[in-house]
Amino acid sequence: MRLTNSTLAQLKAGIANPRYDRAAIRPGIVHLGTGAFHRAHQAVAIDDSLARGETDWAILGSSLRGRETRDALAPQDGLYALAIRDSGREELRVIGSVLGVTVAPENPTTLLDQLTDPAIRIVTLTITEKGYAVDLGSGGLRQDHPDIVHDLANPQLPRSALGFLVEAIARRRRDGSRPFTVLSCDNLPQNGRTLKRVLTEFAALRDKDLAAYIAGEIPCPSSMVDRIVPATTDVDRAAISASLGLEDAWPVLGEPFSQWVIEDRFAAGRPRLEESGVEFTDDVEPFEHMKLRLLNGTHSTIAAVGRLAGHDFVAQAIADPVIRDLIERYWQCAIPTLAIPVDRAFAYTRQLLGRYENTSLHHRTAQIASDASQKLPQRILSPLRDCRAKGLPCGPLVFAVAAWIRSCGGSDDQGRPLPLNDPTFEAWTSQPDQRNVPPQAVIEAFLGLSAVFGEDLPRDAGFVDDLQAAYRAIATQGVLNAAQSWRQK
Repeated sequence: MRLTNSTLAQLKAGIANPRYDRAAIRPGIVHLGTGAFHRAHQAVAIDDSLARGETDWAILGSSLRGRETRDALAPQDGLYALAIRDSGREELRVIGSVLGVTVAPENPTTLLDQLTDPAIRIVTLTITEKGYAVDLGSGGLRQDHPDIVHDLANPQLPRSALGFLVEAIARRRRDGSRPFTVLSCDNLPQNGRTLKRVLTEFAALRDKDLAAYIAGEIPCPSSMVDRIVPATTDVDRAAISASLGLEDAWPVLGEPFSQWVIEDRFAAGRPRLEESGVEFTDDVEPFEHMKLRLLNGTHSTIAAVGRLAGHDFVAQAIADPVIRDLIERYWQCAIPTLAIPVDRAFAYTRQLLGRYENTSLHHRTAQIASDASQKLPQRILSPLRDCRAKGLPCGPLVFAVAAWIRSCGGSDDQGRPLPLNDPTFEAWTSQPDQRNVPPQAVIEAFLGLSAVFGEDLPRDAGFVDDLQAAYRAIATQGVLNAAQSWRQK
């Protein structure tokens, strides 16, 4: 039987499930981007809130692209299982905080109606870096983005998150409804400020007064989210369903560790998330930098180097002594760029090693490598710039950039295909054939990607020389041998 409200009582003994009447809860949050991360992170914290009796904070989810999550969860009344895995141990819990999932492209009006409902007081987002239509060089709105162009011409039938938000804000303002809070949960530096900027710039292209209203009345607190959430496989589905005693078409996986830090600025109240371990602060930036530079930066490095070396999973890669040494040296370079005590940063990296070594997660390097061109600027290039500005060593960070470039060449060090999942390379007509082009020409071509490297790094002769040397070593020696020869940089 399928997991549903009516079959919950038939779960196998010992499986945690919602400790509240789902028929009595009401939505207070709309979430854009209802993927695995949201369902293993924010939705769990809201599930805790509902169990405490905060019954008007349930979630209405929406996908801005695909229908897979909706199709899996609709027959299950929005229920799904969360499997927390830790090197051989598994703990299952059924989450009930998501009341339903819509697919925005099928019927934009439905999502707009949800967003304009006065009961909705918070809109959260996990739409990945590319969903914000941000020019990664300037930090402003990409006005030429196809979805932005469409939404300006068709405000009542939007495609983008910005289009939906601005149209909903305009309608709520017209109707006299109180403003909602828009909370980004994506790995963008200063994600709240970035979101506020692009929202305001988008609105200004429609209506200057609306832009001023958003600037003054719509809070966009920054946040930092952290939990490793691997993609669910068919093997996971079968195993979790067997453990539940009920079929779950799309369970999610996660590690025991979970962190959520939020700036405490909300227009119309919020759930008592601090009782679920969420930390509220006046300034999220130190937490954000620590996570982006120490976790996300090394995750991207592990993905690039690990894939070239033939490692499919993070736990495999970090068990390789050469890669582990590279990551340790990467942290030594990145920690001095942080505005937090060194001992706290060092303790965080010890914790990260244990998380990376979790063999039960099966966290694929290919999953981390997706959309890498969108992630590189904030995860690796930002601390690299700080290192160079302060005259600090940055060899491992340069090596990570070179490994990423090499990983875009279509094959690993053994010649096996290395697929790319990155929209940058669908539109880039100048991508060099790394099998037949000299290393210097490859680097020159990639440095022409101003959306990734900006205008400053291609003019930094020292950086360019080091990048060419690192890439040449990887291309001629293989990534692991190159990492060892690069150790003194």
